[in-house]
Amino acid sequence: MTDGAGKSDDRSSVFDRLRLDGRVAVVSGASSGLGAGVARALADAGARVGLVARRRDRLEALAAELGGHAVACDLQEVTRAGDAVEEVAEVLGPPEILVAAAGNRLSQEPAEQESLDDILATLRLNLVAPFRMAQAAFPHMVEVGRGSIVFISSISGKVGVPSVPQASYAASKLGLSGLCAELAVQWGRHAIRVNAVAPGFFRSEITESLYTDERGQAWLRRHTLLPYHGGVDDMVGAVLWLASDAGRYVTGQTVTVDGGWTAR
Repeated sequence: MTDGAGKSDDRSSVFDRLRLDGRVAVVSGASSGLGAGVARALADAGARVGLVARRRDRLEALAAELGGHAVACDLQEVTRAGDAVEEVAEVLGPPEILVAAAGNRLSQEPAEQESLDDILATLRLNLVAPFRMAQAAFPHMVEVGRGSIVFISSISGKVGVPSVPQASYAASKLGLSGLCAELAVQWGRHAIRVNAVAPGFFRSEITESLYTDERGQAWLRRHTLLPYHGGVDDMVGAVLWLASDAGRYVTGQTVTVDGGWTAR
């Protein structure tokens, strides 16, 4: 067997292994929330980051801040997902890291009332686009001799969430966990690791109403074991660990970061 990636010194400290100097990363959903937080963390660790999302103004501002490259595209158009990876490769070099953080809950209807359009749109954005980005990143990672793909799943792919109807969203997120396990099996021989992070509830544009409403806050407290709310900074550490050599012997796993929500 090889040393996994062939480029990590076993004598280096775990802090050194978190460094990403000289590596190229692609982050989708990078215009806000977890995606933007992950992009900043990867850049802070030394990576050159390609930023992919719909909102060009936000992307370009973040790219200027991080010294990265912005690719504005709507990942609902799944043919553009692979193109975005190729553009980053042309500008920054072959990507060794892909973090697919773009996703949304596009329907708030109960399962029996979800429209076919909403179901298909949710699956395209949350499952098909990350798969297409991984396919596009694959030959570049093979060329480099290593790679790490991190899908952003959700606890909604593990457990039903009371009072939050989201059947297609939950299906898409569980699909990401299955995809990561299958790609890990197929691509492990290339030293490409594939994992997922399943966040619980944290403050973002999508969940803002929960944190500004007294009943919402009480609901969160009732279901979370830890006595404080989670934020983006509580999620990015898990992603950095999986993206870096600190997690180089971890593949095919879904890591839950939820304040204990699913531990009951």
